[in-house]
Amino acid sequence: MDKFSFLNAAHSQLIEDLYQQYLRYPDSLEPSWKAFFQGFDFALENYGDESSENTSVSANSSEKVVKFANQSASSGQIPDDIQREFKVLNLIEAYRHRGHLFTNTNPVRQRRHYEPTLAIENFGLTQADLTRKFNSATEIGMPGAATLQDIVKRLKNIYCESIGVEYMHINNTDEKLYIRKWLQVNENRAQLNASEKTEILGKLNQAVAFENYLHTKFVGQKRFSLEGGESLIPALDQLITRSSQHGVDEVVLGMAHRGRLNVLTNIFGKSYKQIFSEFEGKEFEEDVFSGDVKYHLGSSKKIKTANGEEVSINLTPNPSHLETVAALVEGICRAKVDDTYHDYKKVLPIVIHGDGAIAGQGIVYEVAQMMTLEGYKTGGTVHIVINNQVSFTTNYLDARSSIYCTDIAKVTESPVMHVNADDVEAVVHAIRFAADFRAQFGKDVYIDLLGYRKYGHNEGDEPRFTQPNLYKAISKHPNPREIYKEVLIKEGIVSDEVLKKMESEFKNLLDADYDASKEIEKNAMAIFMEDAWKDFPLCPRGAMQNSVDTGFDLKMLKELAVKMTTLPADKKFISKITRLFENRLKMIESNSLDWALGEWLAYATLLTEGKNVRISGEDVERGTFSHRHAMVKTEDTEEEYIPLRHISESRFDIYNSHLSEYGVLGFDYGYAMASPNTLTIWEAQFGDFVNGAQIIIDQYLAAAEEKWKIQNGLVMLLPHGFEGQGAEHSSARLERFLGLCANENMTVANATTPANYFHLLRRQLKWNFRKPLVVMTPKSLLRHPKVVSPLEDFATGTFQPIIDDAVANPKKIEKLILCSGKIYYELLAKKEELNCENIALVRLEQLYPLQQDKIEEILSKYSSRTQLVWVQEEPENMGAWAYILRNFRDTGIQVIAPVASGSPAPGSHKMFERNQNNVINRVFDRDDAPAKRPVTA
Repeated sequence: MDKFSFLNAAHSQLIEDLYQQYLRYPDSLEPSWKAFFQGFDFALENYGDESSENTSVSANSSEKVVKFANQSASSGQIPDDIQREFKVLNLIEAYRHRGHLFTNTNPVRQRRHYEPTLAIENFGLTQADLTRKFNSATEIGMPGAATLQDIVKRLKNIYCESIGVEYMHINNTDEKLYIRKWLQVNENRAQLNASEKTEILGKLNQAVAFENYLHTKFVGQKRFSLEGGESLIPALDQLITRSSQHGVDEVVLGMAHRGRLNVLTNIFGKSYKQIFSEFEGKEFEEDVFSGDVKYHLGSSKKIKTANGEEVSINLTPNPSHLETVAALVEGICRAKVDDTYHDYKKVLPIVIHGDGAIAGQGIVYEVAQMMTLEGYKTGGTVHIVINNQVSFTTNYLDARSSIYCTDIAKVTESPVMHVNADDVEAVVHAIRFAADFRAQFGKDVYIDLLGYRKYGHNEGDEPRFTQPNLYKAISKHPNPREIYKEVLIKEGIVSDEVLKKMESEFKNLLDADYDASKEIEKNAMAIFMEDAWKDFPLCPRGAMQNSVDTGFDLKMLKELAVKMTTLPADKKFISKITRLFENRLKMIESNSLDWALGEWLAYATLLTEGKNVRISGEDVERGTFSHRHAMVKTEDTEEEYIPLRHISESRFDIYNSHLSEYGVLGFDYGYAMASPNTLTIWEAQFGDFVNGAQIIIDQYLAAAEEKWKIQNGLVMLLPHGFEGQGAEHSSARLERFLGLCANENMTVANATTPANYFHLLRRQLKWNFRKPLVVMTPKSLLRHPKVVSPLEDFATGTFQPIIDDAVANPKKIEKLILCSGKIYYELLAKKEELNCENIALVRLEQLYPLQQDKIEEILSKYSSRTQLVWVQEEPENMGAWAYILRNFRDTGIQVIAPVASGSPAPGSHKMFERNQNNVINRVFDRDDAPAKRPVTA
């Protein structure tokens, strides 16, 4: 260790404080300090100007004295007593930096050994120094000079007992000082009165007794028990109470399975009899819903805290896919801030992680990076890790390379508290810190709750197969209630008789509810966030097929179109932007609107009708293909101008996301879940990249209504179209979405005109229910001369799920072609080139749900046909063909498509052209050479 490494910024404050004390009361300092400062004054008086010039310090004498100390240190001129003072400061800094490595935080294992230790000898101090007094004691909140022995004792109490604190990675000085002062109060221990301690014991008793009861009544059933981490229940109770005192009105909680049933009953107040009934595996009341396992279900409730504040609390439903729910929690909270509270301090996101999951799942990083992003921030999240020290059967040493599972916190400079879950008062203390810090700074906080898992991953597992020694120790280990009970008996706060009564009364309550659960015939599924959805009844079967009026007054449409495409004259934009907006005005004048204008009009009309619009995703402000330009910047100052914010009082938000699909799609799904009157849109940069978010699609988008009765109107825009750009820029994997479609769970569309797209988007909020919408949006068609619509098509009518061939004579048609999307225009170009009259081109604009009555009408209309063919640009094993075949199985339909392939598209542009040309030629029974086309987006 460098002899004088202690002279850093952390010690500057002490030097300055002592110098100011010397100036006022010189005799109050120890002789060595007094002599040191006298030497400084002498140097300043005799060599002040030279010293100032050489050391480049300001005229401030406090700054100079620190510089003088540095110079003295480097030249070895500091007296021995003062050198020792700085060595003590070095020791203090070491405790702040590394004290968390030497704590009593692990209830069932020995801690790993780290070197160097915090022994005083490692800092140039000796046993003889233990009785010396040091002014450095004021650095750790002591009122004045204290012996090294007392300083070390205080440091151990603050940093090395049941709580290990990591905060020195934070660069913000205010945050660091706040934490330091917070920890020094009562030596980082909870200050609880008898009533609070009794209340905590009561919550612990509920948590422990509930798990014991389930274990005896439902032997071998999966419940993912909280045993070993029961202190989570008083922790959550205290977090909600403390946060409500900071102004929080609503809490949104996300967690995995472990401990979920305990949280549902003992925090959310779900009746024990309902839980017991679900253990019996009864069917749900509504046959249309498949429901879900008991440890995936959500809940919403209003509760009163111990202090009398009313708080809305929500436990978000979640699948088995670890950490997925975290993104939804953030989205739900942001929607509540935007729609209701308009204050980040009013809504608290809490995410409960497993130790293996927080270290192992990539979405944790994606969500962590949202913390301060303008479009995704929520004012700070409290992360609680139920640290079992084992993931299923994997030991922690095999589960991560980092020291702690919470090391993700360092990415966002968030504080971490590692807490022994057996010490419930330390847990409560850490939780109170989390509430206080989050309220003060609006940042994430991590609580690492170190406990154990009493049984295997589920109660049917044998954990001794893989951790025999650990489970030998766990089998003999008392639970947190028994540990805390003994503490309170010793303190004289509760008696053994009172405890027995508490346990007996709770057991009787569970028995009564267990008997009552037998009377329940079918289980009922509560609706998550029911208040937000009271005006949106679940969609009756067939209602998605009903026509909805999505038109808009023609005169107002034109006024809106002009208003939103006219840039302010007092702002200077780059010439390309100015020309682009001028061209849009010309489109309006010529009554020929392109895709981007059609989209803008959908948003503008909804905004004027009092709805809100939110769009997010990678590069959505400009649009990946430079078509949207929803936000433009002035040339000189880069001031942002968003035209759609200037047409209505309603909220139009558009945000370029960070480079995340999984996390951001989950966030926006959560946002739509909490904001049914907002058109919430997530756009993929290329549709192909949506597979990075497949878990959200599979577990929520497709299945949430059947599993949890949850509606959601999220719109996914997925640029899709085979343009010769290779395997990763062609296909949004339409086949995957169609394979997930059933029971009218979503809409899948591939619109081909701006007006139809306009009506499709407006229909999302015109329905009195909500369904996810997946749109295969175009790339080359964004500027295709034929992909335009007149204003009249926007003003009147409704979305057309199927567009018939407007010029075909049914009597002449021999081959009826069904297709969807971009390939229609390529087929149309060939048909017009050949002046072909025996082929009709019919577009399926909405692939799911299919409009069966219109299909029957079209098949009947072209009854003279000899062939019915589905044509697609995707390989035969991809795209819509398998889905079409399933739905047209009795029609003799055939397919024209590129050959089956393991890759969506070839990398060679020439091969792509050959494949595409082959498809078109086969439709028209031709063998023409490929026409030359430019490589497009």
